[in-house]
Amino acid sequence: MTPSTSHSTLRLTLLAAVVAGSMLLTGCTAGSSAGSSVSSGSGAAPVANGAAQVAVTLTGSQCLLDYTTAPAGPVTFTVTNTDAAGLSEVELMSDKRILGERENIVAGLKPASFTVTLSGGSYALNCPGATAENTTFTVTGAATTAASDVQGRLTEGTTGYGAFIEDQAAGLVAAVATLDAAIQAGDVAAAKKAYAAARPFYERIEPVAESFADLDPQVDARVADVTPGTEWTGFHPIEKDLFETGAIADTTKALSTKLVADIAQLQTLTTGLSYKPEELANGASSLLEEVQSSKITGEEEAYSHIDLVDFAANIEGSEQAFEYLKPALTTIDPDLTTSISGQFESVDALLASYADTSALGGFVLYTDTLKASDATKLTQAIQALQAPLSQIAEKVATA
Repeated sequence: MTPSTSHSTLRLTLLAAVVAGSMLLTGCTAGSSAGSSVSSGSGAAPVANGAAQVAVTLTGSQCLLDYTTAPAGPVTFTVTNTDAAGLSEVELMSDKRILGERENIVAGLKPASFTVTLSGGSYALNCPGATAENTTFTVTGAATTAASDVQGRLTEGTTGYGAFIEDQAAGLVAAVATLDAAIQAGDVAAAKKAYAAARPFYERIEPVAESFADLDPQVDARVADVTPGTEWTGFHPIEKDLFETGAIADTTKALSTKLVADIAQLQTLTTGLSYKPEELANGASSLLEEVQSSKITGEEEAYSHIDLVDFAANIEGSEQAFEYLKPALTTIDPDLTTSISGQFESVDALLASYADTSALGGFVLYTDTLKASDATKLTQAIQALQAPLSQIAEKVATA
């Protein structure tokens, strides 16, 4: 999940590296009203644990920052929702790219944070639904990175992760082509099978896919996410036709043709991207948020009920991001690394208990009965993993 005209879909935090030098935002800062949305401390945000610390408070209909300026380098945004029923998402943007975000920050829950490394320039802190949604955030100076063995391992990790993303994007292109062939042939049974086979490729790289805010809603929006007057396209209207209607119409074929084109564009956009270590970490955590926000609830695959297929793919994507950071993390914080590895093993074992080789996608269908009996158990396992995983973004950004 994100990701976009919809803020219920989780979007990317695994993003291309921030371009060095001045980044003047066009579009995101237009209409921002810092005076009505910001309670700002004097000077730049203080640095602690190697990162500038910025507190964001969601209260009423306001999104309040304690600082709107920080020195170049790692910046940690810690978001607290005190009593804002209509606000639950905060994202940092450069032009149309989402550099970091947290969603589903419900009033009364613990603060959520994300860390990004920023070069000097102008960014937008976006709080969808706030009285003033966009606030200019200014970064001064230029980020510097000291060479070290840890830095070398982190660089190797981000490079490897980039190759993983490209491999998954290529697999997605092929899988969607198979889906399209079945749809154009009018073969519902084959199309259902191809649909289930294609979904994991997208879900594994969802943070990166969702960073392209104009494209992701065309590919992965659920019907509730669609803005009135906007055409519903992508995987899920096809899912509805195949699994609820049980028929392939001319409109289904047109949707499939568009999906092929959109996925080809996604492959182009993700080819050659570079990443920062904290983007991998933020994205790994974001994928777990995606699981809790739409997979455990059964909202993602409302017609096919293959939510556990998506669930497993989100976990795989999160685990891959962690594994690419692991060689460096083992040096930075070996105890935390061991803890996260153990939690991934526990979640993987839990998921294996739902495997069914005879079922579509290889997992039992996520029916209302299963949700009622197992949603709490699944939620607790994800939360136990997310707690330590959420700590690594700041650690790798300040290494």
